[in-house]
Order: sequence, then C-alpha cells, then structure tokens
Amino acid sequence: MTTQRTGGLGAIGDTPVVRLERLTEPGMGEVWVKLEAANPTGSYKDRMALAMIEGAERSGRLRPGQTVVEYTGGSTGSSLAYVCSLKGYPLRIVSSDAYAVEKIKTMRAFGADVELLPSPEGITPTLIPRMQARAAEIAAETGAYQTDQFNNRDMVEGYRALGHELFEQLDGRVDAVCLYVGTAGCYLGVTRALREHLPAVKRVAVEPTESAVLSGHAPGTHRIEGGGVGFVPPQLGLDEIDEVVSISTVDASAMARRAAREDGIWSGPSTGANIAASLGLARRLGEGARIATVQVDSGLKYLSGELYA
Repeated sequence: MTTQRTGGLGAIGDTPVVRLERLTEPGMGEVWVKLEAANPTGSYKDRMALAMIEGAERSGRLRPGQTVVEYTGGSTGSSLAYVCSLKGYPLRIVSSDAYAVEKIKTMRAFGADVELLPSPEGITPTLIPRMQARAAEIAAETGAYQTDQFNNRDMVEGYRALGHELFEQLDGRVDAVCLYVGTAGCYLGVTRALREHLPAVKRVAVEPTESAVLSGHAPGTHRIEGGGVGFVPPQLGLDEIDEVVSISTVDASAMARRAAREDGIWSGPSTGANIAASLGLARRLGEGARIATVQVDSGLKYLSGELYA
C-alpha cells in the first residue's frame, strides 16, 4: 500500500516556533514554544498517528480496510480518527469520561466508534491499564489491528521530525528541552533527534506532582491530560532523562491561562506544565540560555471543562 501523503495528510508537521516575551523576565534564558496546535486536528499527536498507521502499512501489519483499535485520552484518538478517515480504515477507540469532551466529539466527527470507560474522579493510576485491557479485548474479538501507542516504536519515530525542525528553526542553538511525558513518544523522538545535532542538550521530563512516578514517588490522581499515567512508559529508559520536573494540576492550569492571556499561547494544562517547567529552567540557567518546549494542543479542546470556566 502506498504511503504517499496527499490531501490533508500533507498538512501534518512543519509547525512554527515562537519565543515567549511577556512570561519571561530580565536575567532569564529564552523560552521557545513549538506551536503544534497548527497541525490539522490541533495537536502534536497527528505526527504519531500518521507514523503508526504508515509504519503498519509498510510492514504489512495493517491490511487494506482493516479496523484499527486504540486506547486514548483523546488527542491520539482524534489524530488517528483523522488519519484513518483519510486512508479508509474503520477505527474503534476506548477512552474515558475523565478526558475533555471536545476530544471525544472530535474522534466521532471523523467517524470513530468511541467507547467510554467511567472515571469521574479523574486520571487515576488504574485508568490507562483498564483502557488497554478493553482495547485488547476488542482486537481479540474482531481481528482489529492494535496501534498500542505505548508500545509502538513507529510512534517514537513520528516525533523525530519535530526535533529536527526545532534544531533548524532555532539556528542550531538549543541548550535544553522540556517535555511533558505521556507515552514518551514526543520526549524520546525530540530528544534523540536533538542529541544527534547537540550531544550536550539537557533533556528535562515533566510530570504531574500528584503522580510523580518518574521522580520515584507513588502514582496518584491528577487532571493534566496527556501524561502522568501512573507508570514509567515502557519505551522510556531513565538514562534518557537528565532531570525531572514535577508541576501540579493547579499550577499547570494557571500557567495555561496566563500563557493564553500574556503570550497568546492558547492550550491545555499539559502545555501549561511544559511552559511552567521551562520558565523555571530558564530562571536557573540564566540569560543567554535557550530552552525549547512544545504547545501540545489547542485551547479549543478545553472550553467545556474547568480550565477556562
């Protein structure tokens, strides 16, 4: 099957990068934000969805017309729904009511069949494993192809281009990169690509204070969508992390609101966590340092929840 990218698939990637102006203070390093909301469904997950589907096509794991199944908090599902709709694959999604309703509606808008698991308390340590188990059941019952994002190596490769883009856009000068960790695909793809150019670049993983597993603490419940899953992602080696910064749900949400009002970066709490961590690092590294991070997705995905209430 061809992997030629036509139509809307060609709009994925090559996103702009902007420097924060009002959130930084004199004496701090520069903070640059890659605007991944410029992707077709409004998040960086478009990159990984395309990589997972095209990787499966190339290897023969995904047959023409075969159903695809995935467990997701929403942005991966939205991106897979977009890619699958353009490539002609039926899609079944296992998600939860713990995630933004806009993401669920987006998946359905592109034709996905969405099943929601209840989790009214939020993103708990058991939620992702429950979703994974249900997706595996569907695959076993129907013969669907599981993209299985946490274990899918094509997913990591899908983010390498983002790292190479940052290197080129920032004229080859990046001292550190701060990224919120979910599947760890973006973190690994970007840091590995940057390390090819800049072996000394500092790699900072960001996680929720309430579920700071990478920092060695117990998993817990939080509301920073897109990460803090309660376990170390299977593809993430701790030797690929130079520093871990934990940001609370309250602080991530407050920073998302500030970033929208003061620097025009309109997003969700995971981006708020990225920016909060990057500003702290910029303060520590000082003037002359250059820190890169990512706007994970668009604030349009969070209008019905508490973030912008």
